Amino acid sequence: MLVTLEGLDGSGKSTVWEALHDVYPDATFTTEPTSGPTGSWYGEAVYRSIEDEDADSIAELFLYTADHADHLSRIIEPALESGDLVISDRYSDSRYAYQGATLEGEITRPLEYVVGIHRAFSIDPDLTIYLDLDPETAAARAGSTNKFEHAEYLESVQENYERLIDQNPNRFVRIDASQSPEAVLEQVENVLQNALGG
Repeated sequence: MLVTLEGLDGSGKSTVWEALHDVYPDATFTTEPTSGPTGSWYGEAVYRSIEDEDADSIAELFLYTADHADHLSRIIEPALESGDLVISDRYSDSRYAYQGATLEGEITRPLEYVVGIHRAFSIDPDLTIYLDLDPETAAARAGSTNKFEHAEYLESVQENYERLIDQNPNRFVRIDASQSPEAVLEQVENVLQNALGG
């Protein structure tokens, strides 16, 4: 089963992802953009682009897409073929929501464009846990340390996430990320336990 954690920067995805290591020690844990043990030079290129205020939005999209394709072939697909539970901190929905927002005004129907690029090769998650947080709180928590962590931009990202949830209501489970970290984690664990049949 492929489980993905999604939400705005500052929503607590990485905190939940770290905590789940103790709950599911045999699962394959990974992230997008890729980094650390599951990283690649594609992921490194994405992080360089994130830090570049002047990076071209289309070029950046394809860096993310290349990292996703490599991630699928190196990590996700082999783990799923082995019957592993895979838990990813961010996945393709982040790309749809974030790059869709970045490309607004540059191309027609940017969300649909980004989704269309991935449709031919990507794997849909079995379950996506969406940590729901308002853009202002998210930006404050994230610290506005890069170009993607500002409230105005995150409003557009949130709108894209809402469109994705409307299109895939059976895949997404929404959790209120304004609660305490303990409450959020408990709800995530309950959702995963139910999804895994136990």
